[in-house]
Amino acid sequence: MPTKVHAHHHHEGPKEFVAAVEHASEERGLRLTPLRKEVLELIAAAGKPVKAYDLLDHLRERHGNAAPPTVYRALDFLLEHGFIHKLESINAFVSCHHPAEAHQVPFLICDVCSSAQEVCDERVAELIEAQAKAFGFRPQAQTLEVHGVCKNCRKA
Repeated sequence: MPTKVHAHHHHEGPKEFVAAVEHASEERGLRLTPLRKEVLELIAAAGKPVKAYDLLDHLRERHGNAAPPTVYRALDFLLEHGFIHKLESINAFVSCHHPAEAHQVPFLICDVCSSAQEVCDERVAELIEAQAKAFGFRPQAQTLEVHGVCKNCRKA
């Protein structure tokens, strides 16, 4: 059976990712304010899931007076438009590998190093949707997070 892996482009690094979000925002008529962009840059540069209060600490280092509601409003905007994902089980945020399109993806989360890998295979979301439909259930959101130990940490 051929693999039905989602065809998309993973952005090379944080700058390319932020540029892709800026482009998607322009196309959708969204306002990526300087603060929203800065929060996005911090998440992209982290390279692993980052918590809201860690973002707040970075913003306070730069601006001094950043407040939690400010960060949460920026995160809400970025989440709402699919530019980042929230990993509910660890209450942290990661950049989305393909911010130009709406999608539901599972994550593999390492319990040792806290890395998170987005699984880009639409069969998983389709299977969950089919099972929900079979039960007469109408899903509003999917969050699938698989915890374990990544390849790098297993080698260590």
